[in-house]
Amino acid sequence: MKILVTGGAGYIGSTVSSALIDNGHFPVILDSLVTGRAEFVKGRVFYKGDIADRMLLDTIFKEHPDITHVVHCAALIVVPESVERPYDYYRENVAKSLELFNNLQANGCKNIVFSSSASIYDDVPGYMVTEKAALNPRSPYARTKFMMEMILRDFCAAYGIKGIALRYFNPIGADPKMRSGVHIKNPSHVLGKLVDTAMGKLPEFLITGTHWDTRDGTGIRDYIHVWDLALAHVKAIENFESAFRKAENPDASFLAINLGTGTGVTVKELVLAFEKVYGKKINKKEAPPRPGDIAGAYANGDTAKKLIGWEVGLSIEQGIADALKWGQLRDTIIDYSNSNK
Repeated sequence: MKILVTGGAGYIGSTVSSALIDNGHFPVILDSLVTGRAEFVKGRVFYKGDIADRMLLDTIFKEHPDITHVVHCAALIVVPESVERPYDYYRENVAKSLELFNNLQANGCKNIVFSSSASIYDDVPGYMVTEKAALNPRSPYARTKFMMEMILRDFCAAYGIKGIALRYFNPIGADPKMRSGVHIKNPSHVLGKLVDTAMGKLPEFLITGTHWDTRDGTGIRDYIHVWDLALAHVKAIENFESAFRKAENPDASFLAINLGTGTGVTVKELVLAFEKVYGKKINKKEAPPRPGDIAGAYANGDTAKKLIGWEVGLSIEQGIADALKWGQLRDTIIDYSNSNK
């Protein structure tokens, strides 16, 4: 099948594109390269531009009328930055997705897989969330993902579209074939900072938030290998129609599916696992939580297994090992002097 991947030059979008290729599908990539990397789309069908550009979407579908599904990954994703720059996040994530969804349905594309986020969930006792758990997005970033889901749900109800929102937990690692990985020069997520500390790019790793109501006081997360995450998109596309038939309400046009390992890991536990894989201790220090931080959550993965036949296959240790390998290779693959312009 031919799949349009928005944000296909980013960390997750490029890995999804690789997984599609490895499983016999054909990704067509749309990315503005504002945050994505040109290095990740070499040798692939690529259109540089904005997801809200109607003329560009029309051109893509004119040149690729056999596109059957869209994977919408394009978004700004840094929680503390969203607190500082909410306008940018609502414009880029919400307003432009509204235009994208409208232009997709105008071009006859009715099957959408949307990259959502577990950050939209409220805290639940024990921290394990199902798709029926209460929602309570608590940062501008999380609220943009919540709003994008609501827009897609309403479009599905009104325009004959079908949508699957994949609610990501915490991606880690890199493409095992090292075609892509975390590309932000100064990553904000926990494993990226651990790798940069190990590589000597940061003087110490900050354990942000140590007084949460968890077993050791640090935030609890569900760390999923980005390759497993990418394969879930392949499964969602290959089992798209059957997922709706298997759903609790077979007449539904919108589905939400958690993507996680089903295992909660605290930040301190992740640091210990990292040091075990790395083979030595790293410099670390406790610090207050960042703006927008929450205690965390981990996934109940039953719905993903039931509806799209997906479950994780790679361990957290493999994710750490691949992240470390990518960290050593990253600067030889990515030319940071090239602004992508």
